[in-house]
Amino acid sequence: MAIEKYRLPLIDVENVLPILNRISILGGLDDAQLYTVFRMLETEHYRRGEFIFRQGDSPSHIRIVRSGKVRMIENVDGTPLELYEFDAGGCFGETSVMAVQQHTASALAVEDTELLVIPRDKLFHLYHTDPGLFGMLMMNIAREACRRLNKTENIMLHYALGDR
Repeated sequence: MAIEKYRLPLIDVENVLPILNRISILGGLDDAQLYTVFRMLETEHYRRGEFIFRQGDSPSHIRIVRSGKVRMIENVDGTPLELYEFDAGGCFGETSVMAVQQHTASALAVEDTELLVIPRDKLFHLYHTDPGLFGMLMMNIAREACRRLNKTENIMLHYALGDR
């Protein structure tokens, strides 16, 4: 179980909007919708070598790397496999939050890292308060999950077929 981090509300919109505009799950949102998302954001800080969450933990937040680097690691039969690294602007945890399923990998801060986080409860609260924004976010998360699945299938196919 991950240790609960102290989170602060985000207040510097001017410095964060350029990052938010690069996040695929926020694609197609108008300024008012982006501002709604901005008001939901909190920040977390992790030191190099600190786990953000571990494989099997319940999802609680969508996380966006504001600064630093995060490595995703999956433990397969006791062997840690490094899957991917996210740097500034990278977004992770969204598919676990949407599917309400345990994290399939661990997230490790490779260097001192600041994250922007969208709490799951605030995200799902949008279902009642702003169903249009909620629907757009869910569609964008599903689209990003499909992109990642396609990329993973291509990698698996490459390894299955070898260099023919």
